Amino acid sequence: MSTEPPPGSGQQPPEDDPFRKQPPPGQGSGSPYDPPYGSGPPQPPPYGGGSYPTDPLAGMPPLADSGRRTLARIIDMILVGIAVWLLTWAFGVHEYNINSDHVSYAKSLGQSLTAAVLYMGYDTVMLAKSGQTLGKKWLGLRVANLDNGSTPSVQTNLIRAAVLWIPFAFCCACIWTVISGGWSFFDKPYKQGLHDKAAKTVVVSTR
Repeated sequence: MSTEPPPGSGQQPPEDDPFRKQPPPGQGSGSPYDPPYGSGPPQPPPYGGGSYPTDPLAGMPPLADSGRRTLARIIDMILVGIAVWLLTWAFGVHEYNINSDHVSYAKSLGQSLTAAVLYMGYDTVMLAKSGQTLGKKWLGLRVANLDNGSTPSVQTNLIRAAVLWIPFAFCCACIWTVISGGWSFFDKPYKQGLHDKAAKTVVVSTR
């Protein structure tokens, strides 16, 4: 019986991932945790102190511009928002139902939960396939693992989507989305949103 894990269930990307960083001959896997030279045991740092500097972005495309990331997110929100509106309209779940000064917050929560589930599913499935949602593909962006540049696994994408969209459903709506995504405008050196930090991913340019 095979002991290999099912595809997409683990943290290790497939070796044939076209986006995975390929190390030069005689060097490690491209991970910042590899020895700096060759595949043998790590050598002591020069002059007896500190550690070798590593750059997880070495060999990867340049980091994406935060403005383009924001525009891609808006495009995705519009696309998924249309699906949310159609579903909630079909099942009679509206944002607010005002009747004799009574606001049905249950229906409001129902629509928010529907939106969060659809956004999480959309992000997780699309990013696990190619690292791109439709918005990112149209604007030449891709989500990559920080350590090796590969396409994130389903588990990684689910963590990333959960951090971004669960607060959206229960308390903060678009405010949290703005905070989490807008963090990339100020973050250094990797331009990560809060959801990127949780999943250990970055967004890079494909153009």
